[in-house]
Amino acid sequence: MASLKDLRNRIASVKSTQKITKAMQMVSAAKLRRAQEAAEAARPYAGRMAAVMANLSNSMAGTPGASPLLVGTGKDDTRLLLVMTADRGLCGGFNTNIARLARTRINELQRAGKTVKIVCVGKKGFDQLKRQFASLIVEMVDFKGEKTLNGAVAGRIGDKITYMFEAGEFDVCEIIASEFVSVISQKPYSKVLIPALDAIDEGVERPDTAGAIYEAEPDEESILNVLLPRYVTTVILSTLLENSAGEMGARMAAMDNATRNAGELIDKLNLLYNRTRQAQITTELTEIISGAEAL
Repeated sequence: MASLKDLRNRIASVKSTQKITKAMQMVSAAKLRRAQEAAEAARPYAGRMAAVMANLSNSMAGTPGASPLLVGTGKDDTRLLLVMTADRGLCGGFNTNIARLARTRINELQRAGKTVKIVCVGKKGFDQLKRQFASLIVEMVDFKGEKTLNGAVAGRIGDKITYMFEAGEFDVCEIIASEFVSVISQKPYSKVLIPALDAIDEGVERPDTAGAIYEAEPDEESILNVLLPRYVTTVILSTLLENSAGEMGARMAAMDNATRNAGELIDKLNLLYNRTRQAQITTELTEIISGAEAL
């Protein structure tokens, strides 16, 4: 049985941990509000961008001069997986769930005979995937030194992905990330990013342009050549913001559970301490009475 001193030290240690988890919960709650507002503010822009792309792609999809970013290379031999996780842990199963979906997707593609390449956005995803798929990881992007997630961060990632595609390093790019549903619910998912036509087909209802007459200045091809890289960056930024909100929600819930568990453990330790102290006092009284009777 542990001594009273050991129990006091353990109670003090758990109380110190409880203070830390409570503070982290409050910080995450404050960050969650800002992250949620940013994610919700990005959704209308991303939606309108996808709608514009869907409108333009209606007339360009079947033309010989269509951009490969829009229609693809015509092959599906090499897949690039853009796996987005957090840079830090202590957020429950948030990072693990995304990494688990990435492993499942990698195994599916390899069984289908595809060549798989991985770009990890976020240190935790890299740490988990490198144990099994280190040879497939071609790039790791973290957010060290970045105070906020903005267009510049997404632009660097988008430029890298676009450069790799134009260099012929992959045929299809998929994003694996987490959708922010609510504070206690984050849903990992996989969706196509490149070719953009497949992504638009998945996520946007195409407008009915039957009988419509419209003109584009200067022309659809020139507009698409400008908008396609921006569309890639917009999708990446929207995904990063959704991921950030999900991370904060998961961390707040995890720290709330940790704080509650610490409180329950403190109660149990206090009860054990009082029982041990009472037993020790009873033993001492028994010894005193026995000694007095012997005299």
